[in-house]
Amino acid sequence: MHQNVRVRFAPSPTGPLHIGGVRTALYNYLFAKKHKGSFVLRIEDTDQNRYVEGAEDYIIEALNWCGIPFDEGPGKEKGYGPYRQSERKDKYFAFAEKLIASGDAYYAFDTNEALDAHRKDHEEQGKTFIYNWHNRNKLDNSLQLSAEETRKRIDAGEDYVIRFKSPQAELLELEDLIRGTVEVDTSLLDDKVLFKSDGMPTYHLANIVDDHLMEITHVIRGEEWLPSMALHVMLYRAFGWEAPQFAHLPLIMKPVGKGKLSKRDGDKMGFPVFPLEWKDPRTEEISAGYREDGYLPEAVVNMLAFLGWNPGTEKEIYALEELVADFELERVHKSGAKFDPEKTKWFQQQHLHLTSEAALVQPFQEILKEKHLDFDDAYVQQVISLVKERAVFVEDLWEQGHFFFERPKEYDEKAAKKAWKEDTGEIMIHVSKIVNDTEDFTAENLSSNVKDWITSENLGFGKVMQPLRLSLVGSMSGPDVFEIAATIGKAKTLERIRFAIENL
Repeated sequence: MHQNVRVRFAPSPTGPLHIGGVRTALYNYLFAKKHKGSFVLRIEDTDQNRYVEGAEDYIIEALNWCGIPFDEGPGKEKGYGPYRQSERKDKYFAFAEKLIASGDAYYAFDTNEALDAHRKDHEEQGKTFIYNWHNRNKLDNSLQLSAEETRKRIDAGEDYVIRFKSPQAELLELEDLIRGTVEVDTSLLDDKVLFKSDGMPTYHLANIVDDHLMEITHVIRGEEWLPSMALHVMLYRAFGWEAPQFAHLPLIMKPVGKGKLSKRDGDKMGFPVFPLEWKDPRTEEISAGYREDGYLPEAVVNMLAFLGWNPGTEKEIYALEELVADFELERVHKSGAKFDPEKTKWFQQQHLHLTSEAALVQPFQEILKEKHLDFDDAYVQQVISLVKERAVFVEDLWEQGHFFFERPKEYDEKAAKKAWKEDTGEIMIHVSKIVNDTEDFTAENLSSNVKDWITSENLGFGKVMQPLRLSLVGSMSGPDVFEIAATIGKAKTLERIRFAIENL
C-alpha cells in the first residue's frame, strides 16, 4: 500500500447520479477511509454540450446525504485544484506536445470525410477500419510528413487532432485488483485521439494527466472503463510516470432479464434508481429518489455495499464504520450484481429498527403536523416504541399507530360482525367499570384486572378482548390492547368504549 492513499470519484455533470455511480463513490470512500487516505471529487465537465444545470450540486448533495462526503474537491480545495476539468483546460495541451516530442503521439490531419470514406471502403470489403500501426503511415498525418511540412500546415490553421501511437504486437499484462491479470495484444488497439481539433483534450488524456497531477494512487471505477485500461497504462508509461493501481467494479444488473439497471426498470417496477429526487431542467420531468421515498441513507448505503461485495460471513447489516473496517477490494465480485428492490426494503426495515426511537420522533412529528395533530415528543416516542417493529418506513408508523392519535371514526365491517354480538354491549359496560376502577392505570394492572374478571365470569377471552380491541383501534390490528389503553389514558379508553357501544 502507498504511504498515502488517494482515490477519486470523477462523475460527469450530465444529469442525476445513478445508484451505480453512488456505489462507485461508496467503494472509493470505504477504501480511502480504511487506509486513512483522501477521497477526492473531480467534476469531468469537458463535454460542455452535455452539461446539465444543477447536476454538480446534485452530485455533492447526494454524497452528503449518503454520509460519504468528499475530503477534497470543488469548494474544499487542498492544493490539487481546480477540481473541475473545464477549469483545468489550459494544462492538457503541453502534455500532448510532450508525447509528440517523445515520439509517442503524432498530429493527424485526416478530415472526417476522408475517414468516413475509409470506413465505407473497409465495410464493402467486409473489414473494420482501425486507425493504427497497419495503416497510419499511409494516412494524412505527421508520421509521413517532414517536420517543416507539419509545422506549415499547423501554422496555416489547418484542423488537426493528436493521436496516441499504439505499439505494434506487444503483449501487455495489466493488473486489476479485482480481476487479476488481464492480457491485451496491442496490435488490436486503435491510435486513440488524445487532443481534439476544438482545442479540448479527450477523456483519456485529461483523465491520466489529472490523476497524475492529483497524485491518485488507486483508480476504482466501473467495468465500462476496462477496455480503456490498456491505453491508460501505456500513457503512464509514455510519460514516464508511475501508474496507479486499477480496480474495475462489476455492473449493476436489472432485477429481471438481462442488461444494466436503468431508469426505465425503476419506473416500470416502482423503485428509484437515483439517491435523491431529480427534476430535469430541460423537460421538467421528475425522477424518484430514495431520500424522498422515505429510505434511510444508512439502508441505501448498506444495500449498495452488498451489490458486488460481501464480507464472506453471514453478517449483512452494517453501519458505515463497520463497512470501512471490513471492506476489501479483493472481495468485490467480477460478475454483475443483480439489483433486488425487495432486498432494499429489507435493509430499510432492519435499519429503521436499529434507529433509536428518539431519532424517529422528528420525522414522525412532520407527518402528524401535516394531519394537524399536536402531541408532545414524549408521547410520540412512546407510540413509536410500540409500533416500530411492524414498520418499514417512517410513514408506516402512522399506518401502524394512527389510533393512538385519533379515535376510530368507523369500524372494520368484517371484524365488527365477528366480534360484536348480542351481549357484547353488556360485557363492554362491565369492562368500562373495570377500566374506571383501575387506580394505577398501567398496562399490567389493567391486564390483570380484566383477565381476573373474565376468568371469574367464565367468559371466553375472545368475547372480551376482540370487542375491546375493536373499540380502541377500529380493527383487529395493533400492539397489545392493554398497552394501547395505558398509552392513550383512562379518559380516552372510556370514551372509545362508550362510542363503540353506542355505534355498534
